[in-house]
Amino acid sequence: MRPHVEVIHEDDYIWHAAELAGGEGRASERRLSADEEDGSCSLRVDFHTGWGRGPGIHHATTEFYVLDGSMTYGGRRIGTGGYLYLPKGVPADAVTFAEGTRVLHYREYGDAGFDPVDSLNAPRWEGAREDVIVIDSAAMSWDAVPNPGPMPGMFIKYLHVDPVTGFYTRLVHAQEGWADHRLAHHPCYEEAYTVQGLMEYNFGTLDLGTYFFRPARVKHGHFTSLEGGATWLLRSDGELYNWYTENAWARWGGEAINWGPGGGRMRWSQSAHDLGRGSGRRSEHDRELLGVSLGYARQQGASDSDWLPPGHGPDQSLVAIAKAMDAARLQGGHGPGDHSPGDHGLADHDHGLADHHGDHEHHPLEWGADPAELEHAHERESHNWGQGRAWKPGDPVPAPIVSSLPVRSRSRGRWDGDGL
Repeated sequence: MRPHVEVIHEDDYIWHAAELAGGEGRASERRLSADEEDGSCSLRVDFHTGWGRGPGIHHATTEFYVLDGSMTYGGRRIGTGGYLYLPKGVPADAVTFAEGTRVLHYREYGDAGFDPVDSLNAPRWEGAREDVIVIDSAAMSWDAVPNPGPMPGMFIKYLHVDPVTGFYTRLVHAQEGWADHRLAHHPCYEEAYTVQGLMEYNFGTLDLGTYFFRPARVKHGHFTSLEGGATWLLRSDGELYNWYTENAWARWGGEAINWGPGGGRMRWSQSAHDLGRGSGRRSEHDRELLGVSLGYARQQGASDSDWLPPGHGPDQSLVAIAKAMDAARLQGGHGPGDHSPGDHGLADHDHGLADHHGDHEHHPLEWGADPAELEHAHERESHNWGQGRAWKPGDPVPAPIVSSLPVRSRSRGRWDGDGL
């Protein structure tokens, strides 16, 4: 599967000779992300000369989106905004790209292989489905997204939706001033390339040429759309459901044996006060927009907590530990008056089994959902051709994944707790 990439700028990646089998011409590619298990990848390709290849069958589901220049498919020429969807195992017509054209190129569930065919009447592969799609997205109108977040101002152009798996490719635009103060995770992966505008979010700054590939279940959010709004080409390998988290924290520790300053007990934490500093990089305007988002949500009846940058407000990890200790005492059968204030040391509060003799009932400590219930039941199968994501409404919601140090740009990543 692909690594978490968030957030990089394409200029931080080197150029390779483009892997475009069966064609004539010269092109270079930047590999934004790649799956070394099955060949899936997301690429930025520049054509240094005119380039083309004849009819054939692609070994991977293949997409092209024209950022600048033009492409011609089956005799139809399309400029900037042109989109071409070529299903795996389905005969496709000849395609060419003009010199100087810049595109986004995606391959899914397969490698760069290409088998030439004599005509479009060549047999499809077993299991192949769907048909070629050719779209001039520049001629499409923007529609309001069905679920824009806590406030209106987000719009969409659907380029492709797989009717079986829910895999979809779309253009998304957030108008200037749109914001979302929440953290979300999804059952599907989500990737995007910024084609216009400026946005801040918890992992950094999205501007022209930035890219992320976020695996399923990684939390993200705290979005603010700035000058001119922001537009992305965005893809997901299944229907995108939003599961929201407030007051996020994480805590980890252990006994250092031969590492760390002096060894001893070491702790890593992204709960608020343990950071020792806030995010520091978000502007006052950003914070104002997140406050507007929160206020709008509350006007609509939401009970969302106040938004605070990391390093501010109560330490939610310590609050959770305190609540768990209270629950343990209560479920142990002791009322609030059963102990004096100093009675909770281990030596003074001996609960050996022999001491109880049925005097009161013990209940299991409730820590929340069983971790096994929060896993994605078919995570591996979701990466197989045509499988999609198995989650559907009513299933247990898989828990978020904490990914604190993904592949990041030298210039765009936010290297503090706001990236939790």
